[in-house]
Amino acid sequence: MTNYRLGELFCGPGGIGYGATTATIENPDYSIAHQWATDFDRDTCDTYIYNICPEAPESVVCEDVRQLNFDVLEPINALAFGFPCNDFSAVGEQKGLDGAYGALYLFGVAALKKFKPDWFLAENVGGLRNSNDGKAFSRILDDMRAAGYKITPHLYKFEQYGVPQARHRIIIVGVRNDIDVTFRVPSPALFCNDDITCRSAIENPKISRNAPNNELTKQSATVIRRLEHIKPGENAFTADLPEELKIKTATKISQIYKRLDPDKPAYTVTGSGGGGTHVYHWSEPRALTNRERARLQTFPDTFVFQGSKESVRKQIGMAVPCRGARIIFEAILNSFAGIEYEWVEANINE
Repeated sequence: MTNYRLGELFCGPGGIGYGATTATIENPDYSIAHQWATDFDRDTCDTYIYNICPEAPESVVCEDVRQLNFDVLEPINALAFGFPCNDFSAVGEQKGLDGAYGALYLFGVAALKKFKPDWFLAENVGGLRNSNDGKAFSRILDDMRAAGYKITPHLYKFEQYGVPQARHRIIIVGVRNDIDVTFRVPSPALFCNDDITCRSAIENPKISRNAPNNELTKQSATVIRRLEHIKPGENAFTADLPEELKIKTATKISQIYKRLDPDKPAYTVTGSGGGGTHVYHWSEPRALTNRERARLQTFPDTFVFQGSKESVRKQIGMAVPCRGARIIFEAILNSFAGIEYEWVEANINE
């Protein structure tokens, strides 16, 4: 029986953790269990504890990774780390490795060297490939290889995997060099007939009025009037707005007051706040509730986020979609179990 003991750095609220611990394959002898996780944000850690490991709250360490003592962590044979994307995101200054967060991936590399897990999964935004003129991505891959791993980086378009949201993320899967296992990118073909419209995700089944994290956002009269002029799929810059409702800014980001198109996957749910970035309902003049946003991220309604409404909104936006994570973890388990599955070539050259 092979039960992989998973450690997580930058664990977030549990999108990766939930995907890992719910991953199942035909061979029940292969599974993944939570061992420990760490993040710097208290609300985020409380959410992870509540949903992933309520019986072992001490296994989640709430601390800045730069002060984290790896020696106090239990041994693991699998590692996941969604290292901070702030300096690689297309929305921002894109400082790459020169930013305050850019080099934090090195703590993931340090964990690989210390714990020598059989495999790892690392996640970041698609913009990672372009940071520092592409040099940042090359260096990150080189450092992972130098830690002793053969790696498979791929840009996953999660809407192709049954996630009702256009969310594109680089996932790097690594297998230790001395293990004769090859990981292949799972094919999205199995999910091409899935209903991934945001209408279906939000309305089927209907969300209970008193569901957790389902509080409505208070919209100002101006925002309501602006939304009433914006059609599904339009934003504040493509809609025909009266002069007094137009946004006066030189930066015309497409997600500003953008209303969902109910017949398509949602656009990317983000953790940024204010300024019309909360994701807006297609027919009602309002922002989505956090529960609705969580559905777009494929969190089950039983997954309860901890903290204030704004804290929860940020947690949801920063998370990895549970379903997308689970599909990749199941491919990892199949690879180690020697079970054939449909796969495609990685779309990122190493």
